[in-house]
Order: sequence, then structure tokens, then C-alpha cells
Amino acid sequence: MEDSFLTIEKVAEGLYTEKRSKFISFAIPVNTIEDVQCELKTYQKKYFDARHVCYAYVLDNEGETSRSSDDREPSGTAGRPILGQLRSQNLTNALLIVVRYFGGTELGAANLGRAYKTAAADALAKTKIKEIVIMDSFVFESPYTEIDRAMRILRELGGKIASQIYSAQSVSLKGIIRAGKTEDLRKKLSAIYTIKILK
Repeated sequence: MEDSFLTIEKVAEGLYTEKRSKFISFAIPVNTIEDVQCELKTYQKKYFDARHVCYAYVLDNEGETSRSSDDREPSGTAGRPILGQLRSQNLTNALLIVVRYFGGTELGAANLGRAYKTAAADALAKTKIKEIVIMDSFVFESPYTEIDRAMRILRELGGKIASQIYSAQSVSLKGIIRAGKTEDLRKKLSAIYTIKILK
């Protein structure tokens, strides 16, 4: 499992013009299907006079949820190249919308696909891409005699203590660690037989 993913930091706008057809593109950070639907409604309403409002999005930490729409353009000429731009940069939790104002000249499938791709790429080039690290939380109990050793293991793996509860014989600790290192931490703490992993 990947323990980080790339996404876009803020909304950015791009533009591409071909034979008087204008392609206005928007890169938008989203987290859920509801976010996507809300953003689509907003842009469809704002650009109600445009010929087409095409889009693609990718959601979830590993980018397993995606969809694209040609919005009445010939099949595969809009949604697919827009989605391809998100995939080529390995982005998730991102929505790309490309609004087309028709310039009066048919572009043909190849040129149309290139226009949507170029417009989408322009919006992505103007936003900032950031890495989000997925963190895990865990709880363990340690006798006072082993607490320094446990804390050293945690620090070496880049973890941090979120809270501590002291009792007469032991300390219960809640910590956070990068998801990809959770298993390693559990193994190392479990090797100290007096430490109990509670969660």
C-alpha cells in the first residue's frame, strides 16, 4: 500500500485556443464524489453558454476511483485526454474541467483530443502539486523500565507521541506514524515482551 499521494493544492485556470475555439481549463482539489458534483454544477452554471463542459476526476488515496465525460464531444476526444493528464502526473483527489466555446470550425478528432489535453495540461502547470502523507495511529502500553527504548524505536521510524497516560506501573501511549512504517513499528515493539500493543 502506498502511504502518500500527490494532489493539487489550489484551483488554477488554463487556456488553449485552436481555430477560434476557446478551451478554458480548471484544476480543482476535491476529496469526495459530493465535492466533484458540487464543483461541476458550479462550473456548468457559470459557463451555461459554452458548447461543452468536459471533465475528468480521480479520487481516493491510490486513485482507484476515476471518471471522465466527453459532454457530447465525439467519444474519447475530451474526457480521456483530460483524465490522461491527471494519470500522467499520478494525481488523485483532483478534478479537471475543460470548457469549450466553439469557434465555428470543426477541428477533427485528433486535433480535438490534442486541444483538450493541452488545455488540461495548462491548468495543471499553473497549480501547485503537493504530497499528502497518510498517517496511522496506534496505542501501546509500556512499563517504565522500557519506555526509553520504546520511544527510541518510535523516533527512529519517524513517529510521534500524541498523548500519554501514566499509571503506577506503566505508561499508555498514543502515537502517530507514517502508514508504511506501521508494520515495522509493531514488530519492533512486539519484540519487547513487556510492551502490549493495544490498538
